[in-house]
Amino acid sequence: MDWDNARIFLAIYRKGTLRSAAALLDIDQATVGRRLNALETSLGARLFLRTPSGYMATPAGELAVSAAEKMEHAALQFQREMQGIDNRLSGVVRVTTSDTMAAHFVIAAMQRLHVQHPDIRIALSTSTSITSLTRREADLAVRTLKPTSPDLISRHLTKRSMGLYATPGYLKARGMPQPGNGLAGHDIVIYQASVAPRHQEKICHEPVHNARVAMEVNSGLAMIDAARLGMGVAELPCHMADGDKRLVRIWPERVDHYDVWLVMHADLSRSARVRAAADAIIASFPDK
Repeated sequence: MDWDNARIFLAIYRKGTLRSAAALLDIDQATVGRRLNALETSLGARLFLRTPSGYMATPAGELAVSAAEKMEHAALQFQREMQGIDNRLSGVVRVTTSDTMAAHFVIAAMQRLHVQHPDIRIALSTSTSITSLTRREADLAVRTLKPTSPDLISRHLTKRSMGLYATPGYLKARGMPQPGNGLAGHDIVIYQASVAPRHQEKICHEPVHNARVAMEVNSGLAMIDAARLGMGVAELPCHMADGDKRLVRIWPERVDHYDVWLVMHADLSRSARVRAAADAIIASFPDK
């Protein structure tokens, strides 16, 4: 099996359509279709069933996944090892983080990096989903969860606090929430279950079973904006909300915590441009 065909096969398997696979690989859809046909012809087997909902792997396709993923692992390891010995302070570094961390310190760190090394080009992605560093979807990740893979290097950047906030206008109209009653009589803004499942039950250790959900978001910046507009009570990072005159801290003694980690693949730790980007992010926390 040719690796170019194998990676197209994996993209279709993971995404379910030719269009999504083409977008993932940054090639045109017609090329994806031709490569799949060529692969099926060379193997003498049908790998996918074409259904109205997308491409579903046949039994032969399911068997092919394991072999294709082994090829992917070897190809990506080769790529990482070659990049790991690259001493050039130029080229692309892919960084992924959340929108709130990007706004608070990652973009500023990348600006300092650009001043020092202008030939390093940052490809910044903001998302609440976990990006795979093993598959080279990113070179560096700033996350709130420490990964467990032995192939990844993690550095603890800082510990942050979260509290409950609302606008003065909201609290004037609805009153201050009372601890222990499940936020009865109050509206809340929470994360979607796919982002933070715990928000379906609690925010900042307070049960929410008596609250009315005004909005579910998948973005930290969207949550802050919704809270600023008075949509309800929200759990927000204290370092961002405490200085905001549009918000009032509810129950200042009530606090939750989260850790921030910088993560990279071990094979890329020797790459000069990746190391420089990592150092710029680490420098945002001089106390560490």
